[in-house]
Amino acid sequence: MISDHHTNNKKLNTMHNAKNRDNTDYETIFLNKKIITPEDVMKIRMPTRNYLCPMEANVFGIDFTRFQIREIPSNRVIFQINKSFWREHEFSKDASLLLPNGSENNVQLSHLADYTSQQRSIKYRFRPDFLKLKTIGTTVEFTVGNHEIQDFRMIEHHFFRDTLIKSFDFDFGFCIPNTVNTCEHIYEMPKMTHHQIRDMVKNPYETKSDSYYFVNGNLFMHNKAEYAFDLDT
Repeated sequence: MISDHHTNNKKLNTMHNAKNRDNTDYETIFLNKKIITPEDVMKIRMPTRNYLCPMEANVFGIDFTRFQIREIPSNRVIFQINKSFWREHEFSKDASLLLPNGSENNVQLSHLADYTSQQRSIKYRFRPDFLKLKTIGTTVEFTVGNHEIQDFRMIEHHFFRDTLIKSFDFDFGFCIPNTVNTCEHIYEMPKMTHHQIRDMVKNPYETKSDSYYFVNGNLFMHNKAEYAFDLDT
């Protein structure tokens, strides 16, 4: 059974170029908490050094199986990968992976020791003109375990070095047990100056993101990504 959730970006929260004015080490504080909430992670203004929850916290059986990025409004697919492709290849840590089907970008897997455990960290390489896009749509496909999920939510922070570029807050909606679900989130890309784009291109993998996933307001999954914008045209 397939349950399709339509695009939902009603909780978009933009913090363009917000400086880290709060020096409180929230990460250390939250690592000692039994329950981490959306309000907690919204206080974090720098990339985390650690994961705020263990992989075992994903008791809901949620597994991401496909990911795609398309440019809006042209509908041009600029990146796509799925779990079956990962399974067909052997990777070492940080092994470069050239995507099939003429994809314009590639990806590096930096944590794939046990695929049945949730993959937690990934590295993307894009062309520099990716930073000039105005709007993109990211489609994720994921499976759900034996229990329904009432309130599935993602908060995602994007950083360049220690500066928060933009923050997103999305709802996935209600999920039926034992289903395959698809959901597209619309990202309004931050407006970058020429100097910002130049710095991000010249400093690969210093652009990072933390993705936090919640069910009923409790953190159960934390993934990380790093980005380079240095692919040749």
